[in-house]
Amino acid sequence: MQRIVEIDKIIKILKKEVKDLQNPSVSEVALDFKNPFHVLISCILSLRTKDQVTRLAAKRLFKLADNPIDMLKLSLPEIEKAIYPVGFYRVKSNNIKNICKDLIGKFKGRVPDNMDELLSLKGVGRKTANLVLTEGFGKPGICVDTHVHRISNRLGYVSTKNPFETEMALRNKLPLKYWIEYNNLLVRWGQNICKPVGPLCGICKIERFCFKVGVEKRKN
Repeated sequence: MQRIVEIDKIIKILKKEVKDLQNPSVSEVALDFKNPFHVLISCILSLRTKDQVTRLAAKRLFKLADNPIDMLKLSLPEIEKAIYPVGFYRVKSNNIKNICKDLIGKFKGRVPDNMDELLSLKGVGRKTANLVLTEGFGKPGICVDTHVHRISNRLGYVSTKNPFETEMALRNKLPLKYWIEYNNLLVRWGQNICKPVGPLCGICKIERFCFKVGVEKRKN
């Protein structure tokens, strides 16, 4: 039997409920700088790193260099020192340098605003590319991280095995008007309410619309 998930009602409720919840680090960068380059680099820093660590690392790095040309002037040790202790900081430092080289060599120093060109940058995957499109350019994209993948499946809105399948399913199903904000809403909800283990179903405002797929232990 096919589940009918009332996504319009869910989105409406989430918009109201997340207002007092902390924005994801990349969204904060987008609000602070409104610059696709900052969003791109912040995305790279955020991979497998807690938001608070990402926020501080991004601020330290952008004080040293806030554009591809100035970033290339920094040595790897300088970048590593600025972004430490983000996860895989040495790998990310190399990726940042390579990205800046490509931005200057291939795109005249500007961050590209389409998926294929973003994916051509070293270290940039679909999650990062979609986030740059939505947060950096305000263009439609569906960024699927662990929260979006988990909650979309828990709701019963999609039935997928990995983030790529989730993105493709959402592209076919999620109304276009929600694409840009979907990640931000679900990340904030996932960090605070619909947690990976022990989701707070008892206080969840969208609980009545959720099929709780795969949820075995929850807090009431």
